[in-house]
Amino acid sequence: MLLHLGCIPTLVASSAEAAKEIMKTHDLAFCSRPSLTVPNILFYGSKGMAFSPYGEYWRQLKSLVMLKLLSNTRVKSYKNVREDEIALMIQTLGESCGTTVDLGPILSSLTNNIISRVALRRRLEGPKYTKLLHEFMAALDVFDIGSYFPWLSWVDHFTGSVRKAKKIAIEFDEFLERIIEERLNKKKGEDAESNEEEDFVDILLDVQKNDTTGFTLHTDALKALILEAFAAGTETTQTALMWTMSELIKNPKEMNKLRRELTEIAQGNVMISEEDLEKIPYLKAVIKESLRLHPPAPLLIPRISTQDVKVMGYDIAAGTQVIINAWGIGRDPASWEEPDEFRPERFLNGPINYQGSQFEWLAFGAGRRGCPGIQFSAPVMELLVANIIYKFDIKLPNGIKNEDLDMTEAFGFTINRKFPLLVSVSPRF
Repeated sequence: MLLHLGCIPTLVASSAEAAKEIMKTHDLAFCSRPSLTVPNILFYGSKGMAFSPYGEYWRQLKSLVMLKLLSNTRVKSYKNVREDEIALMIQTLGESCGTTVDLGPILSSLTNNIISRVALRRRLEGPKYTKLLHEFMAALDVFDIGSYFPWLSWVDHFTGSVRKAKKIAIEFDEFLERIIEERLNKKKGEDAESNEEEDFVDILLDVQKNDTTGFTLHTDALKALILEAFAAGTETTQTALMWTMSELIKNPKEMNKLRRELTEIAQGNVMISEEDLEKIPYLKAVIKESLRLHPPAPLLIPRISTQDVKVMGYDIAAGTQVIINAWGIGRDPASWEEPDEFRPERFLNGPINYQGSQFEWLAFGAGRRGCPGIQFSAPVMELLVANIIYKFDIKLPNGIKNEDLDMTEAFGFTINRKFPLLVSVSPRF
């Protein structure tokens, strides 16, 4: 479908065939990003990985992130952080037994704690930080008119969206400046924690100081990468977890099947460990099925064509913005039998993996601009869901039947639940 959003022609792809042509066959022609007002403000002129245009700078940045921050070895090194934080969350749920619990804040706190410990080696807690992160994500939900109607850019100033984005950017910048200054001072001192596991800030500062590849990591780019870790790592993982728990609660048969598999693998142990995850295929199927129905970013991040190209017989001009409708593709009856039904079994023994090699399932995108954090977020989701289902019986409060759970979605850059997920939790043993 071709739309005209102001002066920007916009191609919307809502089928696996179209997505494959854009993200594989013609990936190079479609792997850049449009220049958007609010992301430019929030991410230091779009100097991070998510919104920066395709080119040598982006390629160098991606290489840095994949080799230094998100390699298999690095991700595995944060195993203790994941297990510690999930154990603490399980303890919190256990202390809430007998009461009605809102899972949203608990899951949000968990994902935030994991990201902050990995990025900064400490938790970032408190209402001020939570409010700032919420405002940051809310700013990304705003449709900035000036990016599409340049002659109406004054409207963004009139509505306050630009002013709010600049205010949030300044507050986050002050926070990041304090973090960097604190870390640099610690590195200079005799009490440098050389024996501790390096966090993201340590790694990026070392690259900035010692890199010999010729790529200069400026401080603005360093800050943009840290911001992306918080914005993407916290919000998308928390959203995915909320929908997975919602689907399991709404579908008790599937929840019980997963619990039986978990109980068999656990063999009486107190917790499910990361080593157990590869032995639990139904768990992975549950999460993939939830992500099919509820991709955290339903329209992915827009792309823009850098050259004239032909897609499915149609001529697409250079400068056309491209939106991949991952939500629609995941529910397309041409690709999925009974597409609106929650059926994890469809992913058992199938070819679909997290890397986006099958284009009817695009929870993490695909191609050059696919999500680089797959290896980081997948074990968090799997380990958390496994232990909640293994440790607790979860039902809706006040006698509400599980199948009557309201699954209405809320508008936004990420696709959250419209209503809180209130549950009653009781221990299984």
